[in-house]
Amino acid sequence: MAATGAGRLNALFLNVTALFCCACPVIVIAQQAEDAVTPDDSTRAVSSTVERLADRIPLVIAHRGASGYLPEHTTESAAYAHALGADFIEQDVVQTKDGHLVVLHDITLNAVTDVEERFPDRGRKGRHYVFDLTLAEVRSLRVRERHQSAESRRFPAGSGEFQVSTLEEHIQLIQGLNRSTGTDRGLYVEIKKPAEHRSHGLDPSKAVLSLLKKYGYESRDDNVWIQCFDAREIARIRTELACQLPLVQLYGREPTEEQLQAAGKIVDAVGIPVSAVLTGVRDGGPQLSEVISRAHQASLVVHVWTHRDDRLPSGVENSRQLLEWLVLKGGASGIFTDHPDVVLKFRAAIQRSGPIRGPFHLLQGKPGPGSEKNRSDR
Repeated sequence: MAATGAGRLNALFLNVTALFCCACPVIVIAQQAEDAVTPDDSTRAVSSTVERLADRIPLVIAHRGASGYLPEHTTESAAYAHALGADFIEQDVVQTKDGHLVVLHDITLNAVTDVEERFPDRGRKGRHYVFDLTLAEVRSLRVRERHQSAESRRFPAGSGEFQVSTLEEHIQLIQGLNRSTGTDRGLYVEIKKPAEHRSHGLDPSKAVLSLLKKYGYESRDDNVWIQCFDAREIARIRTELACQLPLVQLYGREPTEEQLQAAGKIVDAVGIPVSAVLTGVRDGGPQLSEVISRAHQASLVVHVWTHRDDRLPSGVENSRQLLEWLVLKGGASGIFTDHPDVVLKFRAAIQRSGPIRGPFHLLQGKPGPGSEKNRSDR
């Protein structure tokens, strides 16, 4: 890492204590929930993916970090998500002109930075693309809150000094906090727009896997998920790039039966929007699709995106109601959330009467790249 990057990360660590102090009540709740659902010490010692995840229903996936409280994908947001107790912290990844992996939701910079003021002549039809700027140029930008309406309860727009960070900095942060706090929070990496990157001579998938391997993430039991909307790219990651890590196929709407069956031969899970599970509310009750049961039939677990405590679907009274419908009635195994503490409190409440074991047995025996099952079924 460049000296400037190391300096920024060291400065962030000096402020993490304050974040943990703010999050102490939630950490206690999360720990009580974990203690309540873990039968004995022998179970805690098992390191396989299936056993590690089995009692965490739902998995709490911090969407772009704790983005309901701090600007998305900043290291500050990731640190707070870690402090709150999220099981996994998401990193959307794009590449700069000089090939560095940075953590941003979009391949353009306009929505969350001051790029238009800093580089007014570098846009294309009003859009400023990450792969048109170097890492040094991207680092010079100031990150701001995406949601800026007057009614928003989000971090005040324009406040604070936040910067774009690299994926390597996020990995170092999470691994460092895991070590200093005795926890094991995981990574949840999304590869954004791989085809657009390749048209500019970049290969984010290959770069991500190389970086993850550098930090010890390369087997099925390592605490990381890789996700992508591009089905061809997911297949390439599994086969051509020989990735053994758990993979997630993302969908923007309810996937078809054919899509699920095809995905089940390649990936371990699917990520689908709330609207694909909860199709509506009628007479105060949920209208639920069969998509999760169909995914289970294809040997896939389901992670649903995105819970936002400050922006609930129409007809939903509160987060508790939404989460009950998605998890207890719908069967979701994981929840992407802008507010990890809210989902952790829900999980603690439903686990008090005893463990709820999810369908993570579906991950058992999944074929790895190059296996006989992969070759014969494709």
